[in-house]
Amino acid sequence: MATSNGSSTGTKITALVVDDDRVINAIHCKLLNKLGIENHVAANGKEAVDLHCSGKKFDLILMDRDMPIMNGIEATRELRAMGVRSIIVGVSTRSIKQEIQEFMDSGLDDYQEKPLTSSKVISILHKINFRRLEQIKELTFVMLPITWISSTMV
Repeated sequence: MATSNGSSTGTKITALVVDDDRVINAIHCKLLNKLGIENHVAANGKEAVDLHCSGKKFDLILMDRDMPIMNGIEATRELRAMGVRSIIVGVSTRSIKQEIQEFMDSGLDDYQEKPLTSSKVISILHKINFRRLEQIKELTFVMLPITWISSTMV
């Protein structure tokens, strides 16, 4: 069952921790809370997909690879097929290059070995902030011509 462990700091960064291991969930949620990130938990990939189908959106998804019901590879592919643009980071104990590459190919933005540390999460947060800046630049680029056209037609 999906649960929420939100921080009351009012931060705009939200994360979804998708892992069937309760200990890892607790570690990752505590780490995110310390960094002021509102977080939610899903015990498997299907719960993560269902949360998105119900309209939830997250800036960051920490996705385990090996879970029951729907694994991380299947869930990441499904989320990308649904148009989810969150940063999805694969988090696993796997260290074989081919297995990591298979996970990356499912649509991950990054891969980190378990357990996460503060420095790993901060590195991921820099990617989120960079992506937000790029989206603002894109929006500004798109809006400029529309604004210019509107003002010249008046």
